Amino acid sequence: MATIRVKDWTKKELRRIRDAESHSSYDSVIKSLLKDRKIAKYANDDGGTAMGESGQSQAADIDKAFDDLTVLAELTGSHDGVLFLWCPNCGNELVHLTAEQPLGLSVFEMECQRCLTRLDSQAIVAIELRYPIEQKMIEGQLQTDLKSCVMDYWDRTLEAAANNTLETEAPTDRLVWQFDQYHKQFTWDWPTDVPTVSFVPGVTYRNTATDERIEVVEAVTENRNAMDSYKIRRCTADGDVVPDQLDSSTVVDWIVNRKLVVTEQSVGTTTPAT
Repeated sequence: MATIRVKDWTKKELRRIRDAESHSSYDSVIKSLLKDRKIAKYANDDGGTAMGESGQSQAADIDKAFDDLTVLAELTGSHDGVLFLWCPNCGNELVHLTAEQPLGLSVFEMECQRCLTRLDSQAIVAIELRYPIEQKMIEGQLQTDLKSCVMDYWDRTLEAAANNTLETEAPTDRLVWQFDQYHKQFTWDWPTDVPTVSFVPGVTYRNTATDERIEVVEAVTENRNAMDSYKIRRCTADGDVVPDQLDSSTVVDWIVNRKLVVTEQSVGTTTPAT
């Protein structure tokens, strides 16, 4: 007889449902859950439950890269009431939880037990039940999707900040600092066709407003909760190389207004001081 391995939390939930609803077996519990899921799907298709409407309206309102992967900061509801929270840095499952409708997580922080990165809602990915986790893991695609989901969120968030349509109480310069810190911790190469969210020593950027190339040399300040100022080399369109220094407010302005794109980057990036 074929067997299915499940986690302890899943087994406890199945046992709880079996006892509460007087099922004769776990097989009966699963069949009942599948039946309820199918009924809920039909109800949602007909404009049914409030939970379904909440999940559907969220997906319709946010133009994001994945339907069933969402950075926790912009998650307002769940289609199924269950969320799996994952670390985008190492591809580790952090926790799974039952979500209320509407979802209210004003502050959420935790440490990934695998890579020991301290994460908050700006860098945790919520995966819904409909996303094929096991298939993606077998295909080696899961961590790529997690990374793409976070990058897409950071890019859209700063674009909204530039357009004054950002719906958050967090100051824009604070968001830039957070994204910059995470990007450096994760040591991700940033795509050249998406404006950067970070300012990394060893990387050369192009200012799309002036067509200047900006080579980042090193930080000249050690701010713990704000962007640093940097020593740079300006490579002008005429081929001149001019040493200069950028203050932190200029760095933030360029990043928020999506002026910088990566042209050259080293193999690794600089991990921020802790």
